Amino acid sequence: MSYASVDSSYEYPRLTPAVQGIIAVNVGIAFLQVTGLLNPGDMQRLLGFQMRDLQGGWWKALTYMFAHGGFWHLLGNMYMLWLFGPRLEHAWSTGSFLRYYLICGLGGWLAHVVFVHDGLLIGASAAVYAVMFAYARQWRDDELYLFGVVPIKVRWLVAAYIAYDLTMGLWNAYSDVPTGTAHLAHIGGVVTAWLYLKTPSAQSLDRLRQRINQVPDVPDEPPRAVPRQAPRPRERGSEADEVVAKSKALVKPQPVPPRQPTPRPPAVAVSAGSELDALLDKISAGGIASLTSEERKRLEEVSRQLKGEE
Repeated sequence: MSYASVDSSYEYPRLTPAVQGIIAVNVGIAFLQVTGLLNPGDMQRLLGFQMRDLQGGWWKALTYMFAHGGFWHLLGNMYMLWLFGPRLEHAWSTGSFLRYYLICGLGGWLAHVVFVHDGLLIGASAAVYAVMFAYARQWRDDELYLFGVVPIKVRWLVAAYIAYDLTMGLWNAYSDVPTGTAHLAHIGGVVTAWLYLKTPSAQSLDRLRQRINQVPDVPDEPPRAVPRQAPRPRERGSEADEVVAKSKALVKPQPVPPRQPTPRPPAVAVSAGSELDALLDKISAGGIASLTSEERKRLEEVSRQLKGEE
């Protein structure tokens, strides 16, 4: 089978750390068996699980998934792990993926203990089936090419695997001719995966922690008596400044054209100018709101008077 995704917008390493480590351990143990450094039977008995190991070999509930019965058994499991594992690990995290892998492998062991009772349990199939199930649950419309030719969606491929193992597992349970494969352990891994993904899991907490870590810390600020959007004092006084500027512009001496002399009574001009200066000084000191109604009227009259005289 060759992998071909419908959506190619994502990017992830082809061999992620957890997947690489799992494959390395399995291949290393197989290498010890093949080279004769350790007897294959001894290795399987050392790592594989049998019912008698419940009395004193409880660790084999984990080690069984790192020993295989032969080259094709190892190749099939490691190929499926390489095919489906890296994208799943990239979407979760290395720790979450490894935890999921081991927990689902334990689920396969538990199914073997409850439903099978006998035989030697070895192989990573239960955990690998869980990886396939999680992938099909998240990217169900991705496509695989069987033998590089026949396209099939991931969900249907995984469903076919599960249906086959369930059928063969029931056959083993009610038949006197066992197949020699722990099919119900595979189903146990899938059921454990389904339960794990239905409950709030570690990868959800990891994603929440990552999102929280991305939010920058904002230092606390002391209470402010004035709101952020309040105008500055200078801006509030702009109206008064505008009135003062216009009034000063009115009283500013303007050059009189020589051809149109305008007679101006000196006494009235001096009196109006002095009164206007007093009003302007009061506005500058306390703002335009400090003027009484009479003073505002007088300010307008003097302004009009001086404007008319000009």
